[in-house]
Amino acid sequence: MELRHLRYFAAVAAEGSFSRASEKLNIAQPPLSRQIQQLEDEIGARLLDRGRPLTLTEPGRYFYEQVRQILARVDEITSMTRRIAKGHISQFRIGFVASTLYDALPELIRRFRQTRPGIDIVLLEMNTLEQTAALKDGRIDVGFGRLRFEDADIIRTVLREDKVVAALPDGHALLAAGGALKLHQTVLEPLILYPKSPRPSYADQVLAFYRDKGMEPKIAFEVGELQTALGLVAAGAGFCLVPASVRHLVRDNVVYADLDEPKLVSPVIMSHRARDQSALLKQLVTLIREFDLWHEL
Repeated sequence: MELRHLRYFAAVAAEGSFSRASEKLNIAQPPLSRQIQQLEDEIGARLLDRGRPLTLTEPGRYFYEQVRQILARVDEITSMTRRIAKGHISQFRIGFVASTLYDALPELIRRFRQTRPGIDIVLLEMNTLEQTAALKDGRIDVGFGRLRFEDADIIRTVLREDKVVAALPDGHALLAAGGALKLHQTVLEPLILYPKSPRPSYADQVLAFYRDKGMEPKIAFEVGELQTALGLVAAGAGFCLVPASVRHLVRDNVVYADLDEPKLVSPVIMSHRARDQSALLKQLVTLIREFDLWHEL
């Protein structure tokens, strides 16, 4: 299977016609039809119903969606490679989990921009597992996440251990006594977990906090992102456990309470490819070593 086969198939699927696709591709219709037939033979599935009108089969619809993504990615890579080769741009892509934006990451990126004003820094929100795949695929250059795991192809450095706090509705009964809470005091309260998927994620860290102490929390909601979780807290639907840096996100009707649980921490972890020797990555690593804000919160 070659890239041209994918382009031919995408054109036929998009046009819904071999004749219109052949005109667009500037190729005669009989060889185009043969190329699509060869593609179907190689895959082992019929992709097109060759009636009038021409339609995609169920496998064909799935294949077409995947092919569109592949071709878009190829075009993006080609365009960016040409721009870099011509000296028009130097790009550095950073993956991050949302909660790190309330930490010192924005200031780190600001300083990085100052040291290399000519580079294009692209920020992409993705969870830790997505960052790992993106690093291996070359879609990002560095990632900032919170999950600990081992991978021989990825170097992971813990930058800080973020204390975990409870986000509670304003006026909640647990706030009445003042002072720090113990985890067992929250076990019967409705817990809001995030992110819902993909897993494992920060949600599994939270569940492990309880299960390591022999407790099973009362899960009320599993939601996709931090902002949604805090919105539910503000509505009085439950509480959630968040990294302490999230305190910087001021939200009406949400109060952050300390936990008297020294072992309840969520790390900020930087990840990059083990064999990446790029000058930009080295400069970022050097900047992080000199960076003082990771330890201020």
